[in-house]
Amino acid sequence: MTEPVLSIANANLSLDGNAGQVDILHDISLEVTAGETLGLVGPSGSGKSSLLMLMGGLEQATSGQITALGQDLTAMDEDQLALFRRDNMGVVFQSFHLIPTMTALENVATPLELAGAKDAFDRAKAELEAVGLGNRVDHYPNQMSGGEQQRVALARASAPRPRILLADEPTGNLDETNGQAIIDVLFGLRDRHGATLIMVTHANELANRCDRVVRLRDGRIDAPVAKAAE
Repeated sequence: MTEPVLSIANANLSLDGNAGQVDILHDISLEVTAGETLGLVGPSGSGKSSLLMLMGGLEQATSGQITALGQDLTAMDEDQLALFRRDNMGVVFQSFHLIPTMTALENVATPLELAGAKDAFDRAKAELEAVGLGNRVDHYPNQMSGGEQQRVALARASAPRPRILLADEPTGNLDETNGQAIIDVLFGLRDRHGATLIMVTHANELANRCDRVVRLRDGRIDAPVAKAAE
């Protein structure tokens, strides 16, 4: 049997809040296979984004175990997690997180340079062309629309050829037209690079394109893991 790309076993997450400890996730167990597209859905506050953060090692589980590509993320410190993400994961956020003083090309090339790629700028340019921004490589974030900025963020996440691509509400800040375009770009990147894609979304059209959907409610998996609607 093929080992899962990502495995979560009895994971719990609690964080300190103003009124004391807040329990975010409860006894989550889940496996994701290579090349799969998984949608995380549920009402606001259900724990979707927190679960995605656990998968990427951006939050540490209070208890339980998260294993990615055979490596125990719960046993790593912050520096080890950062290196693991750099080499194996791409992360796309709703709010883009582009560096405002860098051009689109520089934003995409930066993680490649940090990883020691000698052809960082050539690869960054090719990735921007792949998301339809070949004519915007020298533009800064404030010179681009929201849809264009999200394309840059997608190009930056996919340029290092990650084996796991995580996306947190990638269409959340976009209108319907730009949102649909980003969906097409996101799945195109998955197809080109063969990455396993896990995303949080409220958009039915995005969830419906996933191989599988996990619904969360109150920090728990709400129902049996289901095939997305046709």
